Formats: sequence, C-alpha cells, structure tokens
Amino acid sequence: MSTTKRRPGRRPGSADTRGEILAAARKVFAEKGFDKATVRGIAREAKVDPALVHHYFETKEGMFAAAMQLPVSPETVIPLLLEGPREEIGERLVRLILRVTASPETREPLVALIRSAMTNEQAATMMREFITNALLYQVADQLKVPHLRIEAAFGQMFGVVLGRYVLKLEPLASADPEELVELLGPTIQRYFAG
Repeated sequence: MSTTKRRPGRRPGSADTRGEILAAARKVFAEKGFDKATVRGIAREAKVDPALVHHYFETKEGMFAAAMQLPVSPETVIPLLLEGPREEIGERLVRLILRVTASPETREPLVALIRSAMTNEQAATMMREFITNALLYQVADQLKVPHLRIEAAFGQMFGVVLGRYVLKLEPLASADPEELVELLGPTIQRYFAG
C-alpha cells in the first residue's frame, strides 16, 4: 500500500482540466443551484484539488458565468455600472444590456439560459440565485438602493430583452440601440433615484 501523499494541482492524464472543471460546475450548479454549490463540491466532482479550481476561476461567480457561457461576469459588470456619475446609471445599464445582446455570440447563450429558466425550475432557481445574489444585490447594496428597486429595473430590462430577441416584437426588435437608450435610460434611472 502506497503512503505517498498526492500533490495538489493538476492531476495526471488530462489535457483539458479547465473543461472538466466547467463540466463539473455545470452539473453541480444544475443539481444544487448557485447558492448551494461550492468550489469544494465542484472540485470533488471534477476530481481535482480546490486550489486548481481557484487557479482557473477567481470566483464562484466567474466560474458560473464561464460554465453557463454567459457573455459577462459580475466582476466586469458591477464596476461598469458603478463607475461614473450616479445620475447616469440608468443609461449605463441600458447601454450595457443592449451592447451585450447586440451580437449573436454574446446574445445566444443568454437567450438559451432565459428560455431554459422559463421552462425548467432548476434553471430558473439557478438563474434567479445568480442574478440576485451575485449581481443585483451587490449593485443595490453598494448604491444603497432597496432590492425591490433594482429588481424592478432588472425586470424592465429583462422584458426588453425578451421582447427584442425572443418574441421579436416590432418595432422594438429592429429599433436603433441609441433610440432605446434615450427612451429607457430615464425610466431605469428613476429606480436608482431617491
């Protein structure tokens, strides 16, 4: 019987450890939801050391974004929303969502996740936990805005994405993004005022 201790890090025999971690993350997130999934649990599923998971993914939120093939992660979105004058947050939020959903490469994974969440309770739970805890509440708490207000702002923009890319309502679907920023920015801004 060998008593040699296994060294942490990359295990032998696999060239795509990152891909295996992502596959394990998708499975664990699907089974447990975003909140209950842990880096240790994902590492255990991937049969790697948790330090190796941290080597590839700085945060659980970043790993979720990569595993679900989301076009953005909270680490990039939150600073974009918070940097700059508070009276321009509504415009920045609308512009960000329209930019992220403008190209098929970034829009399609997001729309696929939305469609899954609308028909599958596990997907809905996972998406809800991620959006509220990793993104919306982080922004709300830093801005000292009630959670209800930021959820209402998100709900309005979620409706725009559904109307524009899933239902393809006209003239919303083909509207110029700058026209939508002008139309929606002040309304979204109202949620962040007061």
